[in-house]
Amino acid sequence: MCVLFLGNRQFATAKRPTWGQQRQCRPVTSLIVRSVETRDQFTNPKALPCVHAFCLKCLQRVFRDKSPKDKASCPTCRKEFQIPRGGVGALQHHFYIQQVLDLNNLRERPCDQHSDDDVMLYCHDCNENICLKCLCDSHKNHNTVQLREAADDCKLRIDGDDKQIVFGISSVREQSEDTKRATTEFRKTVKDVKKRVLATGDLVKRSVDDQINDVLMKLESVTSESDKQAETVQETYKQAVKSMKNFHTRSRALLDKGRPSDITREADELHDRATELLSMSSDVTAVKYRPPHVTFTPADVTQVKRLSLIGELATEDQSGKI
Repeated sequence: MCVLFLGNRQFATAKRPTWGQQRQCRPVTSLIVRSVETRDQFTNPKALPCVHAFCLKCLQRVFRDKSPKDKASCPTCRKEFQIPRGGVGALQHHFYIQQVLDLNNLRERPCDQHSDDDVMLYCHDCNENICLKCLCDSHKNHNTVQLREAADDCKLRIDGDDKQIVFGISSVREQSEDTKRATTEFRKTVKDVKKRVLATGDLVKRSVDDQINDVLMKLESVTSESDKQAETVQETYKQAVKSMKNFHTRSRALLDKGRPSDITREADELHDRATELLSMSSDVTAVKYRPPHVTFTPADVTQVKRLSLIGELATEDQSGKI
């Protein structure tokens, strides 16, 4: 069953309150409509023919055993009505209750210290949203501004942080593409080296098969290690981009749909997170994939007495270490 709560008063029916009731209640923007059974926000309000209002979920639960055209009774006044052809979902939408819900969603958050008052100001000294009572009490002589003014400043800061994050995403993605290209070129080099190793090995036939296998195994090991390095670097880039995209999504949602109180409440946390992500982005872009330099020097097959009959495989990293 659903109930309409008006300020500190409660009505078991969702009919429009009388003038006397309205005078004893808080303004219409403070009306809270909830389900008694679930305590969830009253959503998709439906009006029965007797004008009592219930949320669609409650009606579907109460009349789950009813079929279209069956007789049913209002849970409040017990007046009978017929289930519409389209089921309870086809009942008339209760536009008055919907207006109450819409107006209630426009309110600012209540003050943490004075729950009966909405926050209206922002205290720079304490970095928190306050109401007028707070201003006269614990925030007297503090540096305070109108909540919307503070929210506008926070928006600018969040937007600036977000733009830097977007730039960071672009930088990491560019680094990722460079790594992909380097990996491709390295694989081409490895493929060419393999061909040269096999071509040289053919000259000495079966007598050098073991040595060929040794060289190829070393080459495969170098390739495997290089692939692991590239995979690790790519995973680092991927995680960095994911973190920054999450920040971007969160900050845009806050800027587009957040209330001033939401913005001021999350601004510092978002700024700290942006600073952390930008620092991480700088560290991530410093991590680069450096494939080893691979060359193959064919052996002089005329010197068959040399131990290295087909040549030696040399690998060199970017620092020149062999």
